[in-house]
Amino acid sequence: MNLPPLVQTFVLHFGEMGSRWGINRTVGQIYALLYLSKEPLNAEDVVERLGVSRSNVSMGLKELQAWNLVRLQHKPGDRRDYFATPDDIWQIVRTLVEERKKREIDPTMTLLREVLMQEPASAEERHAQERMREMHDLFELLTGWYADVQRLDTERLVQLLTLGSKVQKILEMKDRLFVVPGSRKSRREEPKEK
Repeated sequence: MNLPPLVQTFVLHFGEMGSRWGINRTVGQIYALLYLSKEPLNAEDVVERLGVSRSNVSMGLKELQAWNLVRLQHKPGDRRDYFATPDDIWQIVRTLVEERKKREIDPTMTLLREVLMQEPASAEERHAQERMREMHDLFELLTGWYADVQRLDTERLVQLLTLGSKVQKILEMKDRLFVVPGSRKSRREEPKEK
């Protein structure tokens, strides 16, 4: 690698982490390099700095483009393609989450909906359907929450994330003020049948 030590440390680590996240190590390294770069880089720049083959860089850049994680740019008088990451880290995170949702959650939701519409043929299938309904309902709740969070502007999202344990305190106060039918608290207060 032809990188300053600090940059190289991050690029190597990001490559290792990428392989744990299900992407090729080189793709992770390319992304880290582009993220840290002041200027957009072309494929030859990436090859030179990372010391990997041109074909690996081309495939990695195509994968990053497919994930909408890099922007293609051109420079006047230069026919080469240049690549950069968005400047806003929050936009990167939003894009990454959206792309993972499209690839992982949406197909699962489609399958669950299809399976739940079928008539179970046995007690075993009924049990399996009940379990799948629980999963579907959880995913439905999470994707609804995700859609709400996606609509928040960055400032509001940061405020939400910094609330931390304060959310628990607010919910506890709400529980003290309003007894919700069916909640654990209301069940504790109900007299037991003898």
